[in-house]
Amino acid sequence: MDRPFSSLYAHDFVRVAVGVPRMRVASPSDNANRTIELAQRASDRHAGLVVFPEMGLTCYTNDDLFHQDALLDAAMEALHHVRDATHELRPLLLVGMPLRVGGQLFNAAVALHGGRVLGVSPKTYLPNYREFYEKRQFTSARDAVQDSVELFGEKVPFGNHLMYEATSLDGFTVFPEICEDVWTPIPPSTYAAMGGATICANLSASNITMGKAGYRRQLCANQSGRCLSAYLYAASGPGESTTDMAWDGHALIYENARRLAESERFADDEQLITADIDVGRLQQERMRMTSFNDAAGEHSDRIARLRRIPFDFDVPTASVPLERTLERYPYVPANPDLRDERCREAYNIQIQGLEQRLRATGIDKLVLGISGGLDSTQALLVAARTMDRLGLPRNNILCYTLPGYATSERTRTNAHRLMDALGVSANEIDIEPLTAAMFEALDHPFHHGEEQYDITFENVQAGARTSLLFRLANHEGGMVVGTGDLSELALGWATYGVGDHMSHYAVNASVPKTLISHLIHWVCETDPFGDAATNVLRSILDTEISPELVPGSSDGRQPSQSSEDIVGPYPLQDFNLYYISRFGFRPSKVAFLSHHAWGPGSAERVPGDESEEYDIAEIKAWLRVFVRRFFEFSQFKRSAIPNAPKVGSGGSLSPRGDWRAPSDASAKAWLDELDRNVPEAL
Repeated sequence: MDRPFSSLYAHDFVRVAVGVPRMRVASPSDNANRTIELAQRASDRHAGLVVFPEMGLTCYTNDDLFHQDALLDAAMEALHHVRDATHELRPLLLVGMPLRVGGQLFNAAVALHGGRVLGVSPKTYLPNYREFYEKRQFTSARDAVQDSVELFGEKVPFGNHLMYEATSLDGFTVFPEICEDVWTPIPPSTYAAMGGATICANLSASNITMGKAGYRRQLCANQSGRCLSAYLYAASGPGESTTDMAWDGHALIYENARRLAESERFADDEQLITADIDVGRLQQERMRMTSFNDAAGEHSDRIARLRRIPFDFDVPTASVPLERTLERYPYVPANPDLRDERCREAYNIQIQGLEQRLRATGIDKLVLGISGGLDSTQALLVAARTMDRLGLPRNNILCYTLPGYATSERTRTNAHRLMDALGVSANEIDIEPLTAAMFEALDHPFHHGEEQYDITFENVQAGARTSLLFRLANHEGGMVVGTGDLSELALGWATYGVGDHMSHYAVNASVPKTLISHLIHWVCETDPFGDAATNVLRSILDTEISPELVPGSSDGRQPSQSSEDIVGPYPLQDFNLYYISRFGFRPSKVAFLSHHAWGPGSAERVPGDESEEYDIAEIKAWLRVFVRRFFEFSQFKRSAIPNAPKVGSGGSLSPRGDWRAPSDASAKAWLDELDRNVPEAL
């Protein structure tokens, strides 16, 4: 890798900036100086692009002064000054100015880089209503009669179809439009995005009125979301004329509907905001979303007219750390209000799925194995609410705790306490007699008194439990509710067939372990089941995650096995799962993001988060475990999973849903990339 692992530019990111200079009406030389100073600040921060407001070299509020030769000449001199300054600047600059072309005057966005004018993009839609009178001074890009313009001795591309493509950084393709263009039903940037632009930039003046700022945010969020792009917005600020209007200097940066940066509005000083855009993620999203490409096909004639202007972006060779909020728990929002909404939504999706299955089958009883662990607890909470919704008694939930050789006193006690608190039918069946007969039939060493705790020993117990639950369902006329979760499916941490892999309906199958933990935390906070339930739920949350299949040397009060010692820390593996299955990122990028989120002092925490921090060596080691288990070891289990509702946008691993893959694939390509591009230390 020719760029440092710790640099954002090694992992499909590009830093962008929006500048809001303090301007002076009809004084292009002053405005050019302010533009250059902000551009230098953006360059010092290793930005690849900086966008300035509409008419930034003259100010927007010149009205009929735009028809004065002196002002237009001064604007050209200012452009020449900015162009010369770009010899020493890293980013591509987009600056606004009035420009005469072939006897017409255009409201233009000029692209500059490396001491050259790369192109000129005129405004397409000229507002001529209420306080706007642009058609009085300017011509629309639709009515241009030239496709090039002579500037400073060079023939420069001209038109509203220009995109600027960095030859040195894949996916860094920029399309400018101007103010009103994005307020129309089909903005020009829509076609540009379908044609490959990942970053759309709006040079705007945009006077402020009450409520307008919120609408700008909606416009930028919606356009970036629809276009699967970044969207940068620069509105004029201090210095514009207040003869009839006021200005708030609103700068925004969005990526796929998510706001990454926003300026302070009505600031006295000029401002520069930056954000790191994941152009690789945008390209992945477009590749996956077939409807996006269908739409591009429908507009192929318009898209074919787009013109790509190459520029040689000097990618920083030094390490440029990522400056972006990256949540440790991608399945769990860090924002408390949003987290509350998502938890409620997740529960309702699980409940609605199970409720419909019961209605469709006419079955009115549920059968669950209750271990005293997280997954069976979550499944039981869902089952209880489902029965409440259906108007059925909770004692129609037939719960069984099935202790074996390694069941701890803590989990067994918690299972009984939970069943009692929820008012379900509580039962216990010791599986040791059943498994003893199986060990005898197998002539397993354990039958002869040997402490051989191998895979057969474990799976005989897991199989006995599941087989018993199915036969109980037959006997009682019920339905077995599966408890296994998305994380376990990803890692293959389930006994295939007649084991915890199978059920009649699996309510947790697309809910990762970290989300289950936070869902139970949320129940504790909202306390819908009462104090007794909340108290036992807190105890369950504090219990080691364990399959409880192998006896240990402890006194039996606590679980003797730790799942995370074998398959890795679930918070870390859920992070890996999200970025690999949802976005298809290469392992080195996942490791880079993981280190940003999980490195020392690096991320926001959510309630209940007592997770450790991990260095790059640990991240690499557990990512290796994930890659091998996910791609090479466990797909055959996911190819035969029971029905389950898809819960989150992070995805489902059902072959009928988000994930189809061969069961006999090799993980070599992923492991080789991991070894080649992820260091052992930083």
